[in-house]
Amino acid sequence: MNPPLPAPSAPVPLGSVRLTALAAACCLLLLTGCSGAASSGSDTDPAGGSADRIKITLVTHGAEGDDFWELVRKGAEAAAAKDGVDLTYASDPDAAGQAELVRDAISDRVDGIAVTLAKPQAMKSPVARAKAAGIPVVGLNSGIDAWRSAGLLEYFGQDESVAGRAVGDKLDGLGAKHALCVIHERGNIALEARCAGVKKTFTGETEMLYVDGTDMDAMTAAVAARLRQEPDIDEVIANGAQFALAAVQATGKAGSKAKVATFDLNKDLVTAVRDGSVQFAVDQQPYLQGYLAVDGLWLYKTNGNLSGGGVSPVLTGPAFVTKTNVAEVARFAAAGTR
Repeated sequence: MNPPLPAPSAPVPLGSVRLTALAAACCLLLLTGCSGAASSGSDTDPAGGSADRIKITLVTHGAEGDDFWELVRKGAEAAAAKDGVDLTYASDPDAAGQAELVRDAISDRVDGIAVTLAKPQAMKSPVARAKAAGIPVVGLNSGIDAWRSAGLLEYFGQDESVAGRAVGDKLDGLGAKHALCVIHERGNIALEARCAGVKKTFTGETEMLYVDGTDMDAMTAAVAARLRQEPDIDEVIANGAQFALAAVQATGKAGSKAKVATFDLNKDLVTAVRDGSVQFAVDQQPYLQGYLAVDGLWLYKTNGNLSGGGVSPVLTGPAFVTKTNVAEVARFAAAGTR
């Protein structure tokens, strides 16, 4: 016996369907809104700050393709990656050009600027403009005697005068008598301070030779010419790794027995120290300078920290790299970070 069929359901009014759909849509919107609020809360950083990425511009006086400044840039990029910073790197060896780059960063409304003070007077106006716009500015590499008067928050670098005096002492220990200190950028206070420091402590004769660092062939020729004119020069002091390697070539062209030493190093210079063609290098750790400058701005923006208390520089050098300890830094130099 077949059971009786159920009675047909009454038809649902069209208006009820529309009301049901509208109610479902409202619930969906409410759920979406709740989900969005939770997501926004999870976007805050551990210190309770905003998740918006900080924008920092690093402006140096480095020439394009200079190995030293590539190390500074790599260090800055490493810190930016760690801190979640949007980093812009810009450089111009011309002081007016560097100042314009700082003004560009101010116009871009960045959250922080790191700058070198190779020629502090040229940077005075743009740094003041940044401060007036509420943008913190820190210094690195050049300007250890000018950063506080320029109104910078922090400074990361080497005391070039101290480094120069240390080289002068070392030359005395090596028995040198006549040093040629090669300055590849006229007016750069850091290079001037180095050679002045050498002259202050070196008991032998110290002379300065100014060359064009943007023309390596001309620089090599100028050093070779001076060595021919003064055959008693027994030490050439360069102010950069590539310039030291050029000085080695110059001694060969001049038939000079002068030794070569330098401030700063890169992987090629490490090889030269290892094989003895360069006596020693003074390492100011450019990678560390770039890293600390970006990280210092990030810490200031996110936690109000001031490295050195805002009154003392954070020193990254000097440290001597010689044949006896070069192996310790060789693997880092090979990776492009020393």
